[in-house]
Amino acid sequence: MSKLQIQTYYKTLDNLIQRGGSQNEQSIRGAFENLLNSYCEPKNFTLVPELYYKTTKNTSVRIDGIVKDALRLTWGYWEAKDTFDDLDKEIDDKFFKGYPNDNIIFEDSQTAVLIQNGHEVLRINMKAPDKLDHILTQFINYERPEVRDFRQAILHFKADLATIVTTLRSTLEGQSKTNKNFLAAFKKLFTLCQESINPKINAFDIREMVIQHILTEDIFLTVFNESQFHRENVIAQELESVVKTFFTGKIRRQTLQSIESYYAVIRREAANISNHHEKQKFLKVIYENFYK
Repeated sequence: MSKLQIQTYYKTLDNLIQRGGSQNEQSIRGAFENLLNSYCEPKNFTLVPELYYKTTKNTSVRIDGIVKDALRLTWGYWEAKDTFDDLDKEIDDKFFKGYPNDNIIFEDSQTAVLIQNGHEVLRINMKAPDKLDHILTQFINYERPEVRDFRQAILHFKADLATIVTTLRSTLEGQSKTNKNFLAAFKKLFTLCQESINPKINAFDIREMVIQHILTEDIFLTVFNESQFHRENVIAQELESVVKTFFTGKIRRQTLQSIESYYAVIRREAANISNHHEKQKFLKVIYENFYK
């Protein structure tokens, strides 16, 4: 138990109440936010405040805090309530609105309730430091099934990616010798990239761009749920024109089937992100960690 962190929380909470004269959620929740962050740090997690979450009812709600890891995967949620609220009623109201119930902690500075996998697993008096430590430890160490699936998919993806890239390079080499439609589309893309990106760009660079496009197109559309960017971006259009000359039907299915589980968990994780800025961050992490 982190006695110092919990005692610091109690002291900060008392100061906020005494000097602010209020036990309103907005006035005092910073104390618990700091405490929860201190439990996040050893696991390299971050408590991100005031994030929007897409509910099961297809609405967006703003959650007081969401615990994220370095991959921006969600490990848990936190909701603060006023001390004089009916905590059970507030919890019921939140779940009625579609709030997540897989790992969420509700607290009002007096009582903390931990819901995991849809069930209440702990309810403690927050004035008892050992119990407060226990509920925070159980909260922060709980691995949601979605996180576990994602981590397993990452391992699977990394193991298969090298083989897929090698296969695609070989396929592109073969297409450049036998497929006239491919050659015409590739030449058009090559010229466009020389004019708009770098006049010294070479054929190998273009082939790598095509491979990158193949591997990331579905993810981009999954995260942003839109194709407007690709309709309006000239290079993306030409990349897709090259891909369509050979990467269809059976070839596409056979090449990507081994990493379909990876795409599936990305779709599921992205489905809960409603904020466009957060989607951009999520996509950036995906690209930086797995396509370089």
